[in-house]
Amino acid sequence: MATLYIANKNYSSWSLRPWVLMKHLGIPFDERQMVFGDGSNWEAFRQFAPNGRVPCLHHGDDVVWDSLAIVEYLAERHPGVWPSKGEARTWARCAAAEMHSGFATLRNACGMSCGIRVRLRETGPSLRADIARINELWNEGLSRFGGPFLAGDQFTAVDAFYAPVVFRVQTYDLPMQGEASAYVERMLALPSMREWYEAALAEPWRDDAHEAETRHYGDVIKDFRVA
Repeated sequence: MATLYIANKNYSSWSLRPWVLMKHLGIPFDERQMVFGDGSNWEAFRQFAPNGRVPCLHHGDDVVWDSLAIVEYLAERHPGVWPSKGEARTWARCAAAEMHSGFATLRNACGMSCGIRVRLRETGPSLRADIARINELWNEGLSRFGGPFLAGDQFTAVDAFYAPVVFRVQTYDLPMQGEASAYVERMLALPSMREWYEAALAEPWRDDAHEAETRHYGDVIKDFRVA
């Protein structure tokens, strides 16, 4: 059985992607959680990941680091990771790759923190452009392939890649238009997403760097995490 190394569920958007995909598709794995420490996690995380980061998948003698590499590794061994139809699969791969390499302002100004609600102090043009592109992309996929998921009637890797954005929409009350708004609600209601969210709320750990980044961009108005 595979072992998936992840970090704090409250903060680790990269960990969420393969985790929620494997959970939703019923791909068996053991979860190994490595909590973010003070300062650099490099040396601790290097014990299981060549790049010193999460997520990292161990399967037999194979060590697969980086979320996109993990998804492709799973796709070679399990059905349903990508859409079965060629047009939808091509679109899904492009959309997932765009998330993997883009949306830098959204990542910085709206870092994932599942258990809180934040009022952003300002949304500059770069952040507004990222949010507009998310809306455009989601509405395109939902309209083009018929929903209820981004590339059709099944949850696939492209939905897993945007799962952290779904939590960001909830945390920062980001404006979603059209079918994108309903998509957020559907995603938040998935059992796999609920399981991650409830575990995030129950985590006792706080990482100073993540907390400071949030306070730099906005004001925390609610905190649902365990005291």
